[in-house]
Amino acid sequence: MQNTFPQKQKRQYSIKIFSDGAEKDSLLKMNQSAIVSGMTTNPSLMKKAGITDYRTFCKDILTQVTQKPISFEVFADDFPEMKRQGLEIASWGQNVYVKIPVMNSRGENTYKLINELSHQGVKLNVTAIFTLEQMHHVCQALKGGAPSIASIFCGRIADTGVDPIPMTKAAVAMAHAVEPNIEVLWASTREVYNIMQADQCGCHIITVPFDILKKLDGLHKDLTSMSLDTVQTFKKDSDQMGFKL
Repeated sequence: MQNTFPQKQKRQYSIKIFSDGAEKDSLLKMNQSAIVSGMTTNPSLMKKAGITDYRTFCKDILTQVTQKPISFEVFADDFPEMKRQGLEIASWGQNVYVKIPVMNSRGENTYKLINELSHQGVKLNVTAIFTLEQMHHVCQALKGGAPSIASIFCGRIADTGVDPIPMTKAAVAMAHAVEPNIEVLWASTREVYNIMQADQCGCHIITVPFDILKKLDGLHKDLTSMSLDTVQTFKKDSDQMGFKL
């Protein structure tokens, strides 16, 4: 049967790819990559990477990541301390974006804080956005402020059985209408195909974990060749194990 799927189709994307992680070696490698336009981190990724000294880690990374945008997240839970941390983090470099969650752990929204920091010239990455209502308030808070990013957790939305694409398209349109300095980011990427989906939604940025970035060379592979590679791997592994029936 003839394969009706396009093979080796050249794909062009307008979306920017940011790496997502907190392992120093991988961060620095991504900083040298031509396909990576920026980087993001968060406290959970830092925990996974074994980071114990937040300030020292961030400043060490910034000695080498000096041009590409990189996001570091506040970890305080009360608003005055979140603001203090945000201002300090912003002072570390012109390429630094301060991640502010859309709410604290008590469910109190951060819209007022977002507005204050943005209008003080702090470049923000507002994170953990899950609804269009949140997106509306974030856009209004960022209106007229510094360049900013609004991160929609599309992967986690999809994990609930909800299609994130209609919301994401609406969020992109909303940001465009309210403030041209807001870039919409597709977050919690699960697979390479999400890059195409995010691009089709009009997102400006997608964050991609290191392990998924490694798969990007598969974008131009012939599917028949990939089928053969898969079967050859099965045979190699079964031969090595000496399976018999």
